[in-house]
Amino acid sequence: MHEQNPAFHPETLAIIAGRPARKVDEPLNVPLTLASTYVAGGEREYGRYANPSWTAFEDALGGLEGGRCLSFASGLAAISAVLDLVEPGGVVVAPRRSYTGTVLQLDDRAREGRLKVEYVDIADAAAVAAASVGAAMVWIESPTNPALELADIPAISEAAHAAGAIVVVDNTFATPVLQRPLELGADISVHSATKYIAGHSDVLLGAVITATDAHHDAVLGRRSLYGAIPSPLEAFLALRGLRTLSVRLERAQATARELVRRLADHPALEEVRYPGFGAIISIVVKGGADAADALVPRTALWLHATSLGGVESTFERRRRWAAEHETIPEGLVRLSVGLEHVDDLYDDLVAALG
Repeated sequence: MHEQNPAFHPETLAIIAGRPARKVDEPLNVPLTLASTYVAGGEREYGRYANPSWTAFEDALGGLEGGRCLSFASGLAAISAVLDLVEPGGVVVAPRRSYTGTVLQLDDRAREGRLKVEYVDIADAAAVAAASVGAAMVWIESPTNPALELADIPAISEAAHAAGAIVVVDNTFATPVLQRPLELGADISVHSATKYIAGHSDVLLGAVITATDAHHDAVLGRRSLYGAIPSPLEAFLALRGLRTLSVRLERAQATARELVRRLADHPALEEVRYPGFGAIISIVVKGGADAADALVPRTALWLHATSLGGVESTFERRRRWAAEHETIPEGLVRLSVGLEHVDDLYDDLVAALG
């Protein structure tokens, strides 16, 4: 691959990383490689172990995060591989209000006796530090999904490391453009690359970025053994999406901030939650679940969908999922702000709110 200067800004790294060496008449991008089998004797050997399309994507995202990246078939596959680092019976400290897929995996493993879970208020760094004593892993979301709470990653990482625990940050909402967990003290960063990184609602992909070779090798071992590998096409598309991450997120964030300003005193809303950065907003609609569900047939632009981070704006009442934490209000609607014009998005939402 072409050598990158780590001093470059993220906007530049997203453009130049993961490209082949510059040679006359050679392509600017690593071509899509569809291969299950390689001629023996090299580093790849077999399609479950490596693919040039994965490598290009991993070089680019790893460069942005400041670590070594491995791609997976989905965000949940990436989460599973990282949780496998916990020895049997180990304790995982995790946010009580966080991505339901993570919570379901933790609870499933706890029921099977594979680990123990202690749920905490991730915004309370002192409480997380206290819970870290004797833990094997501290799992952080910041911002949390969908409560949008923020964690003090440096303080939690310092306390967790003092207690001998691995620190993992789900960086899906912030992306490496807005937050680099490894620089803040975390050991591992995890992404659903399906969301902002790929950015066009046409890819399922996960990613794990590690600060150390030891963690990289351990996660690679899980991927190679259990086969949760990505499609080369999806890695190729995700890298293409990554090239425009900075400009997409800049636009979406600006729109989100303006929507927060305009919605702050709307009479149909009990609360507008926004962590101060990013393009995810959570609104709490007066009238609870029924009033929030009534938005679905009323919007022309906002799409009712459970995913997020695409160029289109989506929304969802999160308590429609049984696994969502009981402290999330019934009327909470998570908004993923896309790239449409802010006036059109605002007018459409306000009309739906009545």
